[in-house]
Amino acid sequence: MGAEDDVECSSLHGGASTNVKNFTKVSLVPLTFLIFYGVSGGPFGVEDTVRAVGPLLTLVGFLIFPIIWSIPESLITAELCTMFPENGGYVVWVSSTLGPYWGFQLGWVKWMSGVVDNALYPVLFLDYIKSAVPVLAEGYPRTIAILVFVVALTYLNYRGLTVVGWVATALAIFTLLPFIVMGLIALPKLEPSRWFVVDLENVQWGLFFNTLFWNLNYWDAVSTVAGEIENPGKTLPKALFYAVPLVVSGYFFPLLFGTGAVPLNRDLWTDGYFSEIAKIIGGVWLRLWVQGASAVSNMGSFLAEMSGDSFQLLGMAERGMLPDVFAKRSRYGTPPIGILFSASGVFLLSWLSFQEIVAAENFLYCFGMMLEFIAFVKLRIKYPAASRPYRIPLGTVGSILMCAPPTFFILVVMVLCSFKVMIVGFLAILVGLIMQPCLVYSDRKKWLSFSVSSELVDLQSGYHQVGEA
Repeated sequence: MGAEDDVECSSLHGGASTNVKNFTKVSLVPLTFLIFYGVSGGPFGVEDTVRAVGPLLTLVGFLIFPIIWSIPESLITAELCTMFPENGGYVVWVSSTLGPYWGFQLGWVKWMSGVVDNALYPVLFLDYIKSAVPVLAEGYPRTIAILVFVVALTYLNYRGLTVVGWVATALAIFTLLPFIVMGLIALPKLEPSRWFVVDLENVQWGLFFNTLFWNLNYWDAVSTVAGEIENPGKTLPKALFYAVPLVVSGYFFPLLFGTGAVPLNRDLWTDGYFSEIAKIIGGVWLRLWVQGASAVSNMGSFLAEMSGDSFQLLGMAERGMLPDVFAKRSRYGTPPIGILFSASGVFLLSWLSFQEIVAAENFLYCFGMMLEFIAFVKLRIKYPAASRPYRIPLGTVGSILMCAPPTFFILVVMVLCSFKVMIVGFLAILVGLIMQPCLVYSDRKKWLSFSVSSELVDLQSGYHQVGEA
């Protein structure tokens, strides 16, 4: 993914986030699978792309979009995470260039986007097992099942990020195995002509791009736990390098086998359909395995997302953007208040439909990514000599050009959103615009306690020292 500088990190980023010296750091393997689950978790949830545009455009999309979006986003994440190895991640990137006001706005929309995203996983979990347990399809049993899912995995998150990372590793193996088996069984049944079916007069571009975008974004989510990573200057870029092909192949090959081995009926391709494909290809036993893998996958994705969301709030509190209570750690090193806030948001939003959740979180995520791209380019222009343990092997012009295609795609996704989603998105952004001045006023009146961690280097003074050097 590029060259690494041999220079040690300068005073620009000082050290890891505060209060973590006594806790075990996350190493390469669990970090890779935390990224895998933060972005993907397997092919569950991609079925709507086939319903929207058919097999050919779906397969092409999952080959081209990683080049346009996933690789640039992961490269930017690798560079800026090693430049700022502290919890808070992208909030710190934007604060360092655009100021704390816009850093807070990014933190707010990204946290909201993450919580909305996490509300998908109980929905997907139940959608995959409701054929085996029909009582969970609706009503009070479904609500109770969502509550149990959220509470159980929230507690596991409370027990520590290292625990979550190794659990994610084990879950990923179980998640991907049935699709490897399904691919082997499907080989003699493949009909390549099915892959080339396309009907440009019957496409749903909004559904296609929203689903594609949702399944291949969130590479920057790992930045919010950068302070918990063992030797982040080397470990994090390597983990991203391994995670990108793992995620892409985890989508592409199940879609390849599913569309090639089963006669096409686009109306059937909706969330949960891979379990039916497994039954057609291998029988009931394989369907049950895929359903079990779906449950496991959604558990892993929920754990990874909640970790990122809660540690982001901790990082913002350590930078004085949120009250000190968000910076408190449990005896396991986790932020209990951030975890409770994130879990509450998930439960409140989990009644929405799959498509509504995806569209809403994509809109918020797009707004945040615009700020991240601006911060990345501005850091390259204004502070080219600042220490970057990992540096994308492109100059300033190349970096700007690399950001152009994903920026265009962001605009496409936002334009294709429904009016309802746009209104909800703008209202959420408006809340953040009002909330930050209110928090500043609360700090000034001493209604709430705010403080900046003494172990974190002042961003502007860090740049000044680097520039003089």
